[in-house]
Amino acid sequence: MPQPNEAIVNGKRILLVIGGGIAAYKALDLIRRLRERGATVRCILTKAGHEFVTPLSVGALCGERAFTDLFDPQSEFDVGHIRLARDPDLVIVAPATADLIAKIANGHADDLASAVLLATDKPVLVAPAMNPKMWGNRATQRNVTQLRADGLQVIGPNSGEMAEGGEAGVGRMAEPLEIVDAAISLLGVSSSARSLAGKRVLITSGPTHEPIDPVRYIANRSSGKQGHAIAAAAAEAGAEVVLVSGPVQVPDPKGVTVIRATTAQDMLEAVTKSLPADAAIFAAAVADWRVATPNTQKIKKTKSGAPSFELAENPDILATVAKRTSGRPQLVVGFAAETENVIEHAKIKLQKKGCDWIVANDVSPAHGVMGGDRNTVHLVTMQGVESWPSQSKDDVARQLVGRIAASLAGPRG
Repeated sequence: MPQPNEAIVNGKRILLVIGGGIAAYKALDLIRRLRERGATVRCILTKAGHEFVTPLSVGALCGERAFTDLFDPQSEFDVGHIRLARDPDLVIVAPATADLIAKIANGHADDLASAVLLATDKPVLVAPAMNPKMWGNRATQRNVTQLRADGLQVIGPNSGEMAEGGEAGVGRMAEPLEIVDAAISLLGVSSSARSLAGKRVLITSGPTHEPIDPVRYIANRSSGKQGHAIAAAAAEAGAEVVLVSGPVQVPDPKGVTVIRATTAQDMLEAVTKSLPADAAIFAAAVADWRVATPNTQKIKKTKSGAPSFELAENPDILATVAKRTSGRPQLVVGFAAETENVIEHAKIKLQKKGCDWIVANDVSPAHGVMGGDRNTVHLVTMQGVESWPSQSKDDVARQLVGRIAASLAGPRG
């Protein structure tokens, strides 16, 4: 991971709001991780946050005092809550407790943290942390939905053991490196950190063409832009990248080994030969079916009408790799282009395919993103759903690569 001299967000100002949960201890590491990447970090500690970390420890890591009280005359004279709200380039709330999320969602401003969050016009990244029952409560889910509707970004929570003995489930705060990667993406900074150095990443991209005869084929509208952008971002992050590409019109990314494939069977063979890999990202829109017996000559019109074809199911490349009993990549990521019930279908696909993550997006005619330059995706995992804002496919790629780097850097499994 990046060392202190590898400044990524040099000069960017971040305001960190630390809520009152046991995960507040992770906020201390988050401060360190942000500062070693060149960010200036200011902190607000809520009253409950005081119970878990001290203003002294927070201030020592930030290099300036921690702010705590809305009615502190000294704070208001020196900085003031309006300046705290307007000065940063990004506001991060970590940990965001159920109480703090409720305050933000409902526009409360009865302490320094909530007043600043109501007054800010800057991007806000919220990292929830709480007991699984509290996270699953309908009130909390309603509040989180409101945050997203108001344009705030939510990362996590993750699944795992809770501080309370014997408790486990979804509620753990996202790890500091995951939050850092999300912050880098929201700041619009291209990371120069070689976070995937030493890793081998396999990516599929574009459509497949399944022949009907020598001049006709079954295909789809995939342009390959998203898959190629992911390959470029992974190479930029220092990975050894193998890109298995269907027929596309976009240029090959720099520093990437490209293998051409036309049909689904070609792509499966190329993928299999390219293993092993640390991570495999299946962004290609592989045709589900092929003509069982393609004509060897061009089919001519006849008076008997349109020809009929017997279709055969193509191999499922994602499931084949995800369910390997040996040589399976540490992280397998699939894509789901849907026209309705996007998240529900992605959750089903996650279970059916046996992969670790699904990146789902809506390609219905109303959204018009199939082959376009922008994408609005949902990252679906066993821990939950993270909805990302509409952004360029390059930005989606950088954000996804950041998540992949953080996952590979953590414990296996």
